[in-house]
Amino acid sequence: MAAADPPGAGDLSQLAENLLHQLQENFQALTEKITLRMEEMGERIDDLEKHVADLMTEAGIENTDEELRVKKLNFHSLK
Repeated sequence: MAAADPPGAGDLSQLAENLLHQLQENFQALTEKITLRMEEMGERIDDLEKHVADLMTEAGIENTDEELRVKKLNFHSLK
């Protein structure tokens, strides 16, 4: 005959399962929030790059999009 679970073992198991479920939900919510903020930051950076390019054009500085891309790639490779 198999030994019976100690008293409260089922409750402890359920408590642990509930805790893990809550942690998973919180982690998912934080992941979504971070992803949204990263997307927003990406959009802001894109807008900033466009405005800088517009200001450069107004100032008569001739940098092509290709030159800017190369500079951007070089900058990211330094990180």
